[in-house]
Amino acid sequence: MMARKDLIKKISEKIGKEMQEMGELRIMHLCGTHEDTVTRYSIRSLLPDNLKLLSGPGCPVCIIPDIDLQKVFYLIEREKIIFTTFGDMARVPFKGKSLFYYRSKGHDIRIVYSIFDAVRIAKESEKMVVHFGIGFETTMPSTALAVLDAPENFCVFSSHRFFIPAMEHLLSLGDVRIDGFINPGHVSTITGVRAYQEILERYGVPQAIAGFEPEDVLIATLGLIESIKSGKAEIINEYIRAVKYEGNVKAQEVMDEVFDIEDWEWRGLGVVPSSGAPLKSKYSDFDAFRVFEDVFSDFIPEEDARKKACRCGDVLRGIITPTDCPLFNKSCTPKDPIGPCMVSFEGTCNIWAKYGAYF
Repeated sequence: MMARKDLIKKISEKIGKEMQEMGELRIMHLCGTHEDTVTRYSIRSLLPDNLKLLSGPGCPVCIIPDIDLQKVFYLIEREKIIFTTFGDMARVPFKGKSLFYYRSKGHDIRIVYSIFDAVRIAKESEKMVVHFGIGFETTMPSTALAVLDAPENFCVFSSHRFFIPAMEHLLSLGDVRIDGFINPGHVSTITGVRAYQEILERYGVPQAIAGFEPEDVLIATLGLIESIKSGKAEIINEYIRAVKYEGNVKAQEVMDEVFDIEDWEWRGLGVVPSSGAPLKSKYSDFDAFRVFEDVFSDFIPEEDARKKACRCGDVLRGIITPTDCPLFNKSCTPKDPIGPCMVSFEGTCNIWAKYGAYF
């Protein structure tokens, strides 16, 4: 069996040969874990100069707009609730405050590893438990299952978003030329290969679903280059060990049962059609927006002056890299972040700051 480093070298050399007589290609990956792999292993340093590997909106914490966070804070300030969230989301700031800030002020904010931990807390308490539902198709099935088995004192503040509409929206914006996509591995285990077929047919942009090892990313990149050279756009499933053509059908069914579809805002992308995932009206008793409808009726959004220079949105669209932002690793650091791209472990700015490899 070929040693791993020899395999990586062989694939990267093949990529170099394939790119010798080509113009510039711009491939965008769509997963924060892929960016971690790319940066940790300095994969960009193995690629020829005319091949650009861009980071897209693959971080579920990063794409949540400030208005969602403001509504969460607004609710916590006015209602005596137990609010549960995942760790990364608790650090995202707005006007100097975060969920950790509210916990320090005595509010009952709890970090959970699963939404089912939040359901358990509700079953053991008389207080209303509100869970911050974030993430793409990867985490949405868990939220849906939790809603189907939740007690009366449990509800979800849904910031879930369907990912595939964002791909089409990126292409329609035209801010950056995208010659190929490396599709998110975790999302694809749920959606399957077939979910990307419409984008392929409409835009003719080749795609590769990749796993998370460096050789996975390189094989997917090579496959995209070969697809582009041949002029035959296709969807390549490099991650066959986890992703099926039809995806996880049971997970898709439970999502369809619980979630509706709306046009929702994404940080950096604006309003993305058919990407929002509110709970369906028949589950309104578990929808925080409806349970606390009277509270939110007086909500007025604000702006955070500190974030005006933050270019997290441009990073998410692949327009710039983190080092192009004037705040990067200066006033905005992993210890004291301004934008969510520096907060989340899946955020490109956090990853670049962590590894210090800017290839």
